[in-house]
Amino acid sequence: MAEQEASGLQVLLSTLQSSCDKDVILNILSVLTDLLSFGTGRRIHYVVSKGGSEALLQALATAARTEPPDHGTLLPLLRLLARVGQRDRKFGHKVQKAEATDIILSLTRRHLGHHLHLTHCLWVLRVCASNVTTGTILGINGAMELLFKVITPYSKRHVRTVRAAIGALAALLKSKSNSRRAVHRGYLGELLRLYQDWHRNDVSNNYIYIRRGLLLCLKYITNIQLGRETFLGSRGMEILFTSVQDCLSCKNLDPIITTATHILRKCYPKENLPVVTVRSSYSFPLPGNASAEPPCEGSEGDSESEGEEEDEKDWDNEDVESKEEDCDLETDVDKLRSRPVLDRPEQELEKYEALCAELFQNFQELEFESEEKKSLEDRTESLPSAPSHFIPSATSVKHPNCRWRNQSVTEMGPDPGEQDFKVPLQSWRKKEECIWDKNDENRDIAEKSQDKDFCEEEGPARSHVFALCSLLKDAAWYKKVFYPHCEASINPSPEGRLESSDLVRNLLEKHQGDIPFHSPCFYAARAKCVKSIPGYRELAFPDFWGHQPPPHSKPLLERKHGLQRDKVLDDVRRLIQPGDVIGRTVFDLDDPSLSSPAAPGCLTFFSKFESGNLRKAIQVREFEYDLIMNADVNSSQHHQWFYFEVRDMKSAVPYRFNIINCEKLNSQFNYGMQLVMYSVREALQGRPRWTRAGQEICYYKNHYRCRSAAAGGGGVRRRFYYTLTFSIKFPHKDDVCYLAYHYPYTYSTMMSHLDILEQNRNPKKVYWRQQTLCQTLGGNPCPLLTITAMPESKNRDDLEQFCSRPYVFLTARVHPGESNASWVMKGTLEFLVSSDPIAELLRKCFIFKIVPMLNPDGVINGNLRCSLSGDDLNRQWLTPSSQLHPTIYHAKGLLYYLSSIGRAPLVFCDYHGHSQKKNVFLYGCSIKETLWQAGCMVDTAVVTEDVGYRTLPKILDKVAPAFVMNSCSFLVEKSRASTARVVVWKEMGVLRSYTMESTYCSCSHGLYRGLQLGTQELEEMGSKFCLGLLILHLKSLPCSKELMAQAALLLDLEEEITDRAQRRCSNSSVESDDEPPCAEEIDYDTASSSDGEEEFLELDQEIQECLSCVEGETEDEGVTTGQTCSSRALRGLYISSQPAPSSTALPLGSSALGLCRGFESSPV
Repeated sequence: MAEQEASGLQVLLSTLQSSCDKDVILNILSVLTDLLSFGTGRRIHYVVSKGGSEALLQALATAARTEPPDHGTLLPLLRLLARVGQRDRKFGHKVQKAEATDIILSLTRRHLGHHLHLTHCLWVLRVCASNVTTGTILGINGAMELLFKVITPYSKRHVRTVRAAIGALAALLKSKSNSRRAVHRGYLGELLRLYQDWHRNDVSNNYIYIRRGLLLCLKYITNIQLGRETFLGSRGMEILFTSVQDCLSCKNLDPIITTATHILRKCYPKENLPVVTVRSSYSFPLPGNASAEPPCEGSEGDSESEGEEEDEKDWDNEDVESKEEDCDLETDVDKLRSRPVLDRPEQELEKYEALCAELFQNFQELEFESEEKKSLEDRTESLPSAPSHFIPSATSVKHPNCRWRNQSVTEMGPDPGEQDFKVPLQSWRKKEECIWDKNDENRDIAEKSQDKDFCEEEGPARSHVFALCSLLKDAAWYKKVFYPHCEASINPSPEGRLESSDLVRNLLEKHQGDIPFHSPCFYAARAKCVKSIPGYRELAFPDFWGHQPPPHSKPLLERKHGLQRDKVLDDVRRLIQPGDVIGRTVFDLDDPSLSSPAAPGCLTFFSKFESGNLRKAIQVREFEYDLIMNADVNSSQHHQWFYFEVRDMKSAVPYRFNIINCEKLNSQFNYGMQLVMYSVREALQGRPRWTRAGQEICYYKNHYRCRSAAAGGGGVRRRFYYTLTFSIKFPHKDDVCYLAYHYPYTYSTMMSHLDILEQNRNPKKVYWRQQTLCQTLGGNPCPLLTITAMPESKNRDDLEQFCSRPYVFLTARVHPGESNASWVMKGTLEFLVSSDPIAELLRKCFIFKIVPMLNPDGVINGNLRCSLSGDDLNRQWLTPSSQLHPTIYHAKGLLYYLSSIGRAPLVFCDYHGHSQKKNVFLYGCSIKETLWQAGCMVDTAVVTEDVGYRTLPKILDKVAPAFVMNSCSFLVEKSRASTARVVVWKEMGVLRSYTMESTYCSCSHGLYRGLQLGTQELEEMGSKFCLGLLILHLKSLPCSKELMAQAALLLDLEEEITDRAQRRCSNSSVESDDEPPCAEEIDYDTASSSDGEEEFLELDQEIQECLSCVEGETEDEGVTTGQTCSSRALRGLYISSQPAPSSTALPLGSSALGLCRGFESSPV
């Protein structure tokens, strides 16, 4: 049947090309009109695939040679060409091949005096010009000059013809050469005058399409630098800005406002970032001959290129964007299956034996437990299951890393919490090596020596004080608000920051101690030993005081209509109405003298604390500030993470903040995500928590540019910056607040958390061993944890079961800005050491090797993605350097060692955060899925693969509310060949090697659909990952009957709880897009036209409007009798093309052909 239909259509098209009979041609055109007049664009594509475009062009060439022209044939033919041509991607090439450009131009010139016929010619001219090459040829042959004869100032006559001419001109101006020609001939100024005239006179807004068409012409002509310069010189910014202000009150004028806003944003004069250099304010000398990223200074002016925009490489970790081309997939089966050679001498692996002491431990020391350990066991044995926690008192802080100079373990004296937070300024060591001894005694001695050196003073003159930077300079404020009856003397330091031990003591007394697994004393002690490039002297209050999750999750922020354009217009107002712009720098890392004292009525900013990132703050207006983030150390890029303090605010006043040097192409901030805020006053009143905050949040491309060295050597690559803008009403006057991209989780937070977990565990049940994997480049220890269950007894069978447990290897925070990964890891760790029955069972099944923070230096110094070397550590796993990438080098070495002794992990998982996707999901590795996705033939006899890599994500999809299996991917990309996931899969042969991505924003379905994920949900994901591992073990590995029975009982209970929670969510089964469309178009690519399908519909609508109103129109007054007869025939042809209401079949029968044949003489 389909073949018969195809042959019938081909007969029609062949007859159309060869026949000279007018009636036959009319009948064929009628049939084609009926065929294409309703339904979807697929019908047109089908006609195109059968040679429809070529047939119509041939028929046009034949009809054009007829003298006089037969408009009864010509007009329906032109109309069909317009409809078919706009959906034929090769139409321009076919027009050139048929030599039809001259024919179309000739017909257009011939019909300048007849607007109905001219309109049809202009439709075809517009479709032809949509092809850049054909449009350039038309421009050379005078098409633009011809169109400007048709486009007139405001008039109510011939408006459809004017509209068609403007549409054709806009299509011509997509060609850069046509745009240059138009500028040289003064057409840009003429377009501005025409737009002003139509805007001024169209008071009833009847001609929106004409006004918008003129703006589209300006949009395309300003895609070239010459066009932008001429636009600015012609006062285009002022003209468009003024006209937009007149349109804002009418929602029907949104198409005009949106297009004008895009032009204004694009033509805004490009500027350098207002910083001394785009390189980071922090630098770090690298060991040996290694050099950091080369400088990227240079002029930031636009180059004379074919367009303003370039493709940008978005360095999101492990993301497989839907737009990523399949050519990135690795299709070489040999490479996918090969096992690379060892990247180091095999004898070097022996030193990693010290990091696997659990395999060689005899547990004889269990008989000689100290009284201290016994008392600790008695204290912790009665603790309930997680989320139980043990909060030590201030006097219980006893950790070797927190010792002071000349103090031994027994001579520590007063507690660190009572030492006025004084700590020596740490000395920097260029290189430190971790000493791994093979017995515990030597290891402890080494650690003590190392820790003593780690916090050693350089001299009395170098000692300084760790102050709480969130407390105000004026001590009287603190006394008045929080301790009105306190008479203690509080003296500020010369630098204005409080140093009083009375103040700290009062704060600690006020701390309720009800934040699980957090102690301010532990945190302060750990923070003193941190080595940072700026030499941090102050603690951020949220990290010191702690965070308690809010009782309820916050829904996604609803985006206000027209928000993006309003923000862009505010930016344009700065340029053309600069009278109220202050432009005062109030904070600058590069010039500290500008940071204080603050001007009256001005906010005070600060970011020199652990994980802080704010480089510069500029007061734009009284309540508006431009903020600039600091690049990663030894780098000039990677701007996303921010974390800073702000104070001296007024309450209930909306402050606008513009972070102007973001780099991502898009952001979840455009889809309902909010930043987080922490209020000191709220915390001291009993609500210590980070909360989602900010209104009128928008993310868009701005006018700041940067040039950097192009990858691969030659030339430069321009980088485009984006603005994240948001407004905040602070809850209290003169409060101290912290703003951050996401919930911060610092290195000191992690280290103090590990201290508390170690004390909180039950030593009789939990085997816990904390070692130092290595020293980082900056001299900070990178901890390695080993967690499993203690053996049931010392008999041989129990010890063999202990040693034979499979390994699970977990890592996190290789990218410092992905703090959500640390919150997930926190949930994993707390669950693993808890007394939860499932956790106890899990510990009996696995030995966990965990590196909770692979990039401590990056986290400490506020980086987004890199380490101190300026390298992305998750791109160094193939050939890591022991000097530049020590944490990766030794983590890979440990994995190599486990693999060499036959103990490769059952599961490897690297915890990450994803800035542009929703949900929590896994990336894995599969040869077959990669080849299938790339369209390669897969010989299943040659390529065999265990599908067990899908088991864990399927389990997590059932047990974890935030996890979505549909978001997972198991493709191996060439660009990801050096990531942990791919390297561990290929080199160590770990089938279940994953990256786990957690969203910063929300979930697309399930229990958390429409809710922004908080720390509680992230921690839950960490614990559910553990549950998934237990189920995986039961499904994949042999287990004892006792273990299976115990697990079955526990998992049945867990499943019942999960099912009950899932039933409470009525929409849990509803799937939705990972990235729903934004409420407002985000047009970043200014060289692009409007959406193609929208243009098709617009032209179709224009054609039908013209046909339905062809009689009695003002534009057709004065036509001859013969023309009227032709118009009536055209009207009849249009009516005949409409399907009957009850008809479902195409009118291809003889009755339709006969009806069309009699139209010319029938009354309308």
